[in-house]
Amino acid sequence: MSFSAPIWLAALALIPLAIGASHLARRRARRYAVRFPALSTLQLAAVGAGSSWRRRVPPVFALAAIAALALALARPHVSYSAAVNQASIMLVTDHSGSMAATDVKPTRLLAAEQAADTFIKRLPANALVGAIAFSDTPDAVQSPQANHAAAEAIIDGQVANGATATGDALELALQLLRGADPKHPPSAIVLLSDGAANAGVDVTTVAQQAARERIPIDTVALGTPNGVLQSPDPFTAPVAVPPDPQLMQQIAALSGGRSFNAQSADQLSSIYNQLADRLGSVTRKREVTVAFAIGGLAFLLLAGASSTRWSGRLP
Repeated sequence: MSFSAPIWLAALALIPLAIGASHLARRRARRYAVRFPALSTLQLAAVGAGSSWRRRVPPVFALAAIAALALALARPHVSYSAAVNQASIMLVTDHSGSMAATDVKPTRLLAAEQAADTFIKRLPANALVGAIAFSDTPDAVQSPQANHAAAEAIIDGQVANGATATGDALELALQLLRGADPKHPPSAIVLLSDGAANAGVDVTTVAQQAARERIPIDTVALGTPNGVLQSPDPFTAPVAVPPDPQLMQQIAALSGGRSFNAQSADQLSSIYNQLADRLGSVTRKREVTVAFAIGGLAFLLLAGASSTRWSGRLP
């Protein structure tokens, strides 16, 4: 919860002050009654001894009214998630040769395909989804559209081979999201890769351009540090293919996105589920001043009614 006018929260300090003042007043009244025990005083004390909880109810309602009205004056807001209307999302997936490594079961590429399919299914139906598969170049492209099956077909048709032209793929994703409208709808890119960008344009330059266009790039570095690619020649040693999380973190940081590391299929699925929930909704705020004001007035009425009912006077 947040407040537009938090200075009014200082009025909450009246509550402990009122409690303290009431406590002091009762102590003084008791001392006076003991020193001057008139018959009427003793009778009132005897009657009140059995209904002490009733005397406490009106002040409690009055203090609750003070708290509710102070919060109302501070103009509280609550946050809630709302579905994004017509958001555009591009899935950019690396299928270079290193994606055939089996350190992520069954392979890096198959794990990525399964997680991406789940990601697409979790998005709102009105989200526009596109996909780019790349290795040496972006070789399979689908612009964002409401038919999510088209993006799934791009994702599921990949074969691990070639180098890693990450910059070229991201540059194309930006062009497709931007289109001819500089005031494009809310957009984002999800990049999955396991290696350093070793072909094409400079990826950091593209990430900075994404930041200027307010299109964040969320990155997922897939693979374990000990990942290797087996050689078809049994007499040739396996090739080490560790992921490059530092580059992925740099891309995300420059573009205003978030970075993740996935070393197993379960981790990758969890990350994609988080991304689907975040990209498919937006956090908004709603003012709830009226609710607190009504609550404060209700507590005031209860305090007055209970006080006149049991003591014949207002609290």
